[in-house]
Amino acid sequence: MASLLTEPLFEISGRGPPPNKNFYHFSVTKSNVIWRWWKISLRAVDRYTKPGELKESHQDFLEDTWLQSEVSMVFGHRILMYTKALCQGHYDYLEHLSDSLLLRIIYYLELEDVGQLGRTSRKFNQLCGSEEFWEQAVRRCCNTVSAEIASLALEIGWRSIFFTNKIQLQKLISRRRLRDSQEMQPSVLPSASTQPATLQSVIILIRCPISFAQLHLVLRSDREMVKLTS
Repeated sequence: MASLLTEPLFEISGRGPPPNKNFYHFSVTKSNVIWRWWKISLRAVDRYTKPGELKESHQDFLEDTWLQSEVSMVFGHRILMYTKALCQGHYDYLEHLSDSLLLRIIYYLELEDVGQLGRTSRKFNQLCGSEEFWEQAVRRCCNTVSAEIASLALEIGWRSIFFTNKIQLQKLISRRRLRDSQEMQPSVLPSASTQPATLQSVIILIRCPISFAQLHLVLRSDREMVKLTS
């Protein structure tokens, strides 16, 4: 199991509590504890202060009360207790497994258990709500997943697909087919030969302005032409 652990086992960085403005970085590897700090100050005397680093073994860190107090002051008591547990060999293997392997483990849980698992940590909350998890949940419940369902999932998400009943899915697919067919149909404008005579006259007037008397004659001739053809 130790081979599954990645380096570093834990790391965190941040600024110290006010009025301290220094920047700190704390990491725990498989063999050492590393504490780094950068002096941040407006005073000229601190302008050329070099960054500091302290590296200790796990056992030395467990006995170093000063460094433990520094970690607790900057990052909090919870971080201190967690890193002390790492130095004592109490590893959280699940937190260090790859996402793909964790998803395969979550795959065998019931949906109610997945909801409870998502409340245990930020990482599991992200995994239990990820598209990868809900996609495999849909594929587990359905014998086959059509290409239309997969394409629809890109729009509304696999989680929505999972919680949508079959009738609603069919409606969504039908609407999507109708929308796609409308987008594929080219828009055809009526030609000049199919336009009414009066409309042709109006188009001519727009292009070539004429007087009201000429307009009256044009519209009159159009009406007479319509009577003859009807």
